[in-house]
Amino acid sequence: MTEPKQAVSRSEQRRQTELRILRAARRSFAEHGFDRTTIRAVAREARVNPGLVMHYYGSKEELFVRATRVESAEPAAEGSPEQIAEQLLDALRTKLTSEPDGTLAVLRSMLTHPEAARGVREALNRQHGKIYESLPGEDAALRAGLTGAITLGVVVGRFLLELDGLRDAPPERIVELLEPCVQSLVGAEPRPPHGFEPCGEP
Repeated sequence: MTEPKQAVSRSEQRRQTELRILRAARRSFAEHGFDRTTIRAVAREARVNPGLVMHYYGSKEELFVRATRVESAEPAAEGSPEQIAEQLLDALRTKLTSEPDGTLAVLRSMLTHPEAARGVREALNRQHGKIYESLPGEDAALRAGLTGAITLGVVVGRFLLELDGLRDAPPERIVELLEPCVQSLVGAEPRPPHGFEPCGEP
């Protein structure tokens, strides 16, 4: 005999509905940008009435802000230069492995929508600040900015511009090729190439 399904509370139903709307909005903003996304299209994908979307979020602008709010997936930027390099490369690997709808929504819209540009700038400045404070040597602010520019450029080139070579390259290969550059920027000692075995003492 099967157990009866536990009733879902009204607050849980609301939470699930809001999550469906936000997921649908992220996908639409990522694919179409801010201007071409409509409340009606988001509601259709989320399987709700357009009026419910407006009830929860009030406007397309507020829906965009909520859907594209940068989540805390930034590298910790703590420890030795070698650890910082590894954290940055791991963060890039994560972005390349799973297509980040929220990030893409912001990037696709940032040239035409001030709120998107502001969100990208604030997120990058937070990340650069963490990295800058941990980097030794001169030009720490510049080097921190370059690490962010590399990540941003790779994500844009792979997912939005779909550049030949970059679009279909394995994430591990991209990270492997960028590793020496990131290590150099943060002042980390370069690791031996993959598969390298040092010769024994004579």
